[in-house]
Amino acid sequence: MGIRAVERALRVLQELNLQPYTSIAHLHARTGLPKPTLVRMLKTLEDAGYVENDARLGGYQVSALVTSLSSGFHKEPMVVEAGRPWAIAITRKHQWPVSISLLDRDAVVVRFSTVPDSSVSPFHKTINMRLQMITRAMGLAYLAFAPEDECALIIDMVQKSADPENRLAHQPQMLERIIAKVRADGFAIRSPDVEPRNSNTIAVPIFNEEGRVKASLGLTYFKSAFDSESEACARYVPVLRSASREITKDLARLNSNRLS
Repeated sequence: MGIRAVERALRVLQELNLQPYTSIAHLHARTGLPKPTLVRMLKTLEDAGYVENDARLGGYQVSALVTSLSSGFHKEPMVVEAGRPWAIAITRKHQWPVSISLLDRDAVVVRFSTVPDSSVSPFHKTINMRLQMITRAMGLAYLAFAPEDECALIIDMVQKSADPENRLAHQPQMLERIIAKVRADGFAIRSPDVEPRNSNTIAVPIFNEEGRVKASLGLTYFKSAFDSESEACARYVPVLRSASREITKDLARLNSNRLS
């Protein structure tokens, strides 16, 4: 059985890592933790050097010390290694940030992002951002193309989640229609009911050489840059599909090189 206080502290750090500055009110809304608990927890993290409280900006932020928590992690998934140059190339040509996400139980997590390379990114940073499977384009792009048994298992886990974004998991007919549409279209878009509403994400699956989905590749843009969602999709879906196919080829080459 896990230690609840540690789990809560890690959840708070994850939320802090998603924003340049975060308020107690925001953390309370996202974590559900009582505000007095959050105050004590943030004070502890601040005393330990992992969090800074800037009164001028009215919020908390993670400190540079948090980078030490990943210093012992060296293994990068091969699909990220294969996809990195293609994501960078798309951003250099089209400016918008591109991300690669991998499955993490009942969600996908951004493992690579070109946000630092984009001058028009809607986000401050997205690395390690956890995205829900049904409302987020990168989650849905994975879910819709997962094998039937894996898809059913993911949906079962999502149904047990308390996140309000997962309410569609309890509407099987609606969810089935959403998944069927994504499969037919070959790509997914972010639900218009979730934040941020001034931007959108288009995502496609990335497959391995055996045809099994391994990740999702997504491009995020400001809605104001296009007259319609269909215009953006017409421009970028072919770009993402082409990159996904090339990533599959590079993934096969990497696997072959490591086996030889």
